[in-house]
Amino acid sequence: MELTPDTVQVLKAADKLEKDLVHIAVEDSVDSEDGGKSLIREMPPYEAESAIANLVKVWIKTRVDRLKDWVDRNLHQEVASIGGMLNYLLSSFCSGTRSSFMPSLPTLTRCEVGSKLWKKKEKPQNLPKRRSQVGSRDSNSFGLPQLCVRMNSVHYIRTELENLEKKIKTCLRNVESAQADISNGLEISFELTLASCQEGIQQLCETTAYKVIFRDLSHVLWDALYIGETASSRIDPFIKELDPILEMISNTVHNRVRNRVVTALMKASFDGFLLVLLAGGPLRAFCRQDSQIIDEDFRSLKDIYLADGDGLPQELVEKASSQVKNVLPLFHADTESLIERFRRLITETYGASAKSRYPLPPTSGNWNPTEANTVLRVLCHRNDESATRFLKKTYNLPKKL
Repeated sequence: MELTPDTVQVLKAADKLEKDLVHIAVEDSVDSEDGGKSLIREMPPYEAESAIANLVKVWIKTRVDRLKDWVDRNLHQEVASIGGMLNYLLSSFCSGTRSSFMPSLPTLTRCEVGSKLWKKKEKPQNLPKRRSQVGSRDSNSFGLPQLCVRMNSVHYIRTELENLEKKIKTCLRNVESAQADISNGLEISFELTLASCQEGIQQLCETTAYKVIFRDLSHVLWDALYIGETASSRIDPFIKELDPILEMISNTVHNRVRNRVVTALMKASFDGFLLVLLAGGPLRAFCRQDSQIIDEDFRSLKDIYLADGDGLPQELVEKASSQVKNVLPLFHADTESLIERFRRLITETYGASAKSRYPLPPTSGNWNPTEANTVLRVLCHRNDESATRFLKKTYNLPKKL
């Protein structure tokens, strides 16, 4: 009724005995009219190989059922488990998506040129409180240490699952011809499960990264960076709080997963930097001279991931930063050239008939200098009289939300 070494030994012996008996019967009937075929038909095979295969299936199912009970009891203690209930476990481990932490973009506005948004001597922490636009809190969310443990857990599951597959195949090789049919079936099943592990780790990395950048650090990024005077609200406080987070990840997450989560964190911080520049609302206003500050801050942000050669590979950081680097030259451009670029892009997109009344280009989130919405957003944040006049005349954009 259950798979044990003794059971396998007896069944293999029975299989050998059956084959020997059939061979004897055939030899004794060789001179009969049908060559012994009728006698063989009267000997229904026991099929010991199939019996072994069925016992293997029962053995696996029993342990899968036990595993489900184990998961239910230990999920809140972050106890990792493996096997057939992996998807059940991952659905609990890998809940949440990056979009749930992204801020909702404010309505497009134009700058109030010449106004002082804040008193010069005021510190960022004394700025008037405003409702953060970051996504609402999930009561089931966990802190960074727990998320790091979950990444390690899923990685451990994947490693142990590979080991389990090897052990089962090694065991089945002792069952001779039954090995091919059974092990091939398991390989297909485990291949899908291993893919689920990879997907789960990636989802955990992205969710963790966007939670850190847009929730845990929102007070030094979305709610603070470049608010008021650009020169007095730079990237330094954000980098100062990001540094110990990177150190904790480095000390906690398994080295086979570490670069993946740091890469996700880098991409999320670059996304956040662009959102501040292009969708930060009317409290952020930039003149052309601020472009140098923005360039320097972005270099500092990249440097923390390079870590003087001890961090991510430089080619990886450069590739991830390409979108930001393509957009930053727009902040160096003079207002008239931005307006001309915007008009040209609108005409190319909507045709010559759009010149009489420019349609408002939709927000795709794919920021680049050849997209009309991106250029429009640079104009919305341009602290310049020509820009605010153009936006007032073209779209009648307000100065406040």
